[in-house]
Formats: sequence, C-alpha cells, structure tokens
Amino acid sequence: MAPLLLTTAAALLSWALLALLLPQLRRRLPDQPNARSSHQRPTPRGGGVVFALVGAAFALPLGSAMPALCLPLAGVGLLDDRRSLSPALRLAAQLATALVLLAASSWAGTGWLLAAPLALAVVALINLTNFMDGLDGLVAGCLLVLLAAAATPLAGAGQPALWPLVGALLGFLPWNWSPARLFMGDAGSTFLGAVFAGALLQAPGWRDALALLLVATPLLADSGLCLLRRLLARQPLWQAHRLHLYQRLQQAGWSHARVAGLYSAATAALALAQRAGGWPWLLPLAAAVVLIGVGLDRRVAVPFAVASTVTFNSQPPQWR
Repeated sequence: MAPLLLTTAAALLSWALLALLLPQLRRRLPDQPNARSSHQRPTPRGGGVVFALVGAAFALPLGSAMPALCLPLAGVGLLDDRRSLSPALRLAAQLATALVLLAASSWAGTGWLLAAPLALAVVALINLTNFMDGLDGLVAGCLLVLLAAAATPLAGAGQPALWPLVGALLGFLPWNWSPARLFMGDAGSTFLGAVFAGALLQAPGWRDALALLLVATPLLADSGLCLLRRLLARQPLWQAHRLHLYQRLQQAGWSHARVAGLYSAATAALALAQRAGGWPWLLPLAAAVVLIGVGLDRRVAVPFAVASTVTFNSQPPQWR
C-alpha cells in the first residue's frame, strides 16, 4: 500500500507544482519555435525538473536512492535549457552520472574492461532518450510505461521504488500531452534516460535487463536506426535535423497525439507481452514493432532522403 500512496501523492504534487511554476517557466524558459521545432508557438520548457525532484524524493522512503543519483544531471539539463551549455560539459555530466550509477549497482565490482563499455552504454541511452523528446507526450508516455514495467514485480523481482516517479510523470503528462502547455526539456529527458539506465543496471539479471530493453523498442529502434542512417549517409551527427521516424510521421501530417499514442501503445503492448508470456511473446512482438516501423517509414512518413534535403533557417518549415 505504501508504494500506491506515494505514487498517488507524487502524481498530485507534481501536477500542483507544475501549475504553480508554469508562469515562472513561461517567463524564464520559453522555447521559441525554430527550424527544428514541431510546435508553432512559444512553449515553456524545463518542466522535467519537477517530476525529477518529486520522483526522487518520494523514492527515498521506499529505500532507493537511484533516482536521486540522477538529479545532478537534471540540474545540468535545466541549465542547458536556460543557456545552452557546451557539448563537452553535457557529456562530462552524463559520464559522471553513468559512473555513479555503476558504482551504486551490482556491477560495481567489475573490472574496467566491463565498466568502461557499460558507462558508455549508459551515456548512449541517455542521449538516445533525449533525441526522442521532440513531440508532445512522446517521451513522457513511453517512459511512464517503461518505468512501470521496471517497477512491477516479475517472478519475485521488481523495483517498486520507481512507482513514485511513474506517479510524478502521470502528474506531468496532462501538461505535456498535445497541445502541450509545457515541455520537459533536457532537465527531464536526460534524467529519464539516466533513471532508465539505472533500472537496467539494477535489474536482477541480464535476462531481465535485456527484456526491459526490448520493451523500449519503439524509442530505441527509432533513435538508433536514425543515427545509423545518418552515419551511412555521411551526415555530420552534430548537425540539426528532423529525421527520426516520429518526426517524419508528423511532417507527413500525423498529429502529435497520434504519433505519441502509437509509440506509447506499442511500448505498453511489449510490457504486457513481457508480463504475460515472457520471452516467447516478447521477442516476436518486438520484431513485429520494428517491421511496423519499417512499413510506416516506407509508406507513410516523409522519406528520409527528402527530409535530409531540408535546410534549417530562421523559419520553421511548413509541413502542413
């Protein structure tokens, strides 16, 4: 009962704090539309710091400091939302967070030959999550499902201290769902990527961690495959773009809610498959999700090659 009460309290507190802070965020952290934006009017960002603080604070009574270990990264993300920090500083903060999460996990005793690639994998996961935060409700909806899947006991294992963060995201989502009145910003997306990585590191075994990664297929496949396609096209990876599948679906005329709903529903279906049937259900469904994405890429979304020709200037492209 304690996790349920804390989750409910976290949801209500997150919603109420955001309602109080929204005027300040509008004044101090406005996100002006630009060529990369999917929104058409100024919208405040930085709201992720609220669910980060609430989720981390409410996890402590349940015996987990892991979300709190990711709070410094949320602080760096908030500064980046305000004044655009250098990539080197952001990367250093992400790497420091990865090392702290490793030190607090069961992998702490491993040698550097294993710790180094694990730390780099955590940094990659933080960035892959951050890359997907480009449409209303997309990352919040998917991570809500992912963290609930990690929190729910399966065969006696689970991380119930993640439930308050799930609640805090529930309080945030009404503000972030389309049409969004508030963005989470890097303060939220990098924090969520780090917490997800921490949940993987604290999974009971590698099979559990791999299963949770497969539940994240809609997010990670889109982000990872887009990165690979850009590498193969010899595009500068630091160059601004709108080439993710979710972005090109929106460019083709799909609404924010339709895209975010599809990704969140696919993540939920994978989480249910993990719970109901385990690997025999999870693997084919994850493969089916990837195939559906390929079909949408070829038949619905603005083609990758066409979207690659867009030159970003001071005005956002008019897709619709």
